[in-house]
Amino acid sequence: MRRRQFISLLGGALAAAPTLARAQPARKIPTVAYLWHAGNPKEESPYYEAILEGFARLGYVDGRNINLIHRFPNELPDRFKSMAAELVAMKVDVLMGGAIASSYLKNLTTTIPIVFMFIPDPVGMKFVDSLARPGRNATGLSNFGREIAGKRLQMLKELVPGLSRVGLLTNPNQETTRLYIEVMGEAATQLGLMLQSFDARSLDEMEPAFDAMARAGVQAMIPVQGGIAFQGRAVIPKLALSRRIAMCAYSRETFEHGALLSYGPDQIETCRRSAVYVDKILKGAKPAELPVEQPTSFEFLINLKTAKALGLEVPLSLQQLANEVVE
Repeated sequence: MRRRQFISLLGGALAAAPTLARAQPARKIPTVAYLWHAGNPKEESPYYEAILEGFARLGYVDGRNINLIHRFPNELPDRFKSMAAELVAMKVDVLMGGAIASSYLKNLTTTIPIVFMFIPDPVGMKFVDSLARPGRNATGLSNFGREIAGKRLQMLKELVPGLSRVGLLTNPNQETTRLYIEVMGEAATQLGLMLQSFDARSLDEMEPAFDAMARAGVQAMIPVQGGIAFQGRAVIPKLALSRRIAMCAYSRETFEHGALLSYGPDQIETCRRSAVYVDKILKGAKPAELPVEQPTSFEFLINLKTAKALGLEVPLSLQQLANEVVE
């Protein structure tokens, strides 16, 4: 009798188990959306892979314990707007973007947390109230400052004898362009240099922009960070060299295709670090209370082969300061 009662009770418990399991609410997997700027993951390499690596380091696996959404507007303002609106409408847990994309996201939401990267002036661009205490729904990592602008121009002045005219390759469609023109202009004035802007809104406009630089007698040039300059990173150094214009890049990724020099923070590590901010927010931290991180270490790179092609001598003292010298 006891045995029959036990079996009966066990059968009832097993029958009830699926019902109990269904009653348990499924754990919500957080969704994080990244608005890029180029046309596809390949064009965003190596930053695309760095973002994924940053999440992987923290134990996140896409589709298992996090959902990662990516959108690629291909540098087109209309697509930036529509894709930003699409991601905001999804009500994701965290939005991410670089300097260009984050501006579109910021204009559409004051409630969804935003983690930005590469913002040159988070306070001036009204992403945050202050670097130490952002006070809003956005925080992240900056990668530019007035001292960096001056350093890049100073290095060009040391390398190019009689340097007087410097070109700034800009994209008027980027919200950050105005700031770069202002900061670089101030640094150029302090160094006794004339800075002139040359517009390129697409890759097709690159060559005409460099032709205009050559006609203007530009001796050295610097591209405004991000956007078209990154998309054209393999083309820009070649266009500069063919017109005997010394180029200063802003990252290893924009240097390695033949620029004369580069000075700036490690942008791949910046991408990896951005995942740390997302992780903190998903665990309950508020963007308003997470200080903006500024770069503390910089890479100085020199290409001696390019210097030789331009007929330039690189002082040994400058080579000794470089993190890497390409022979």
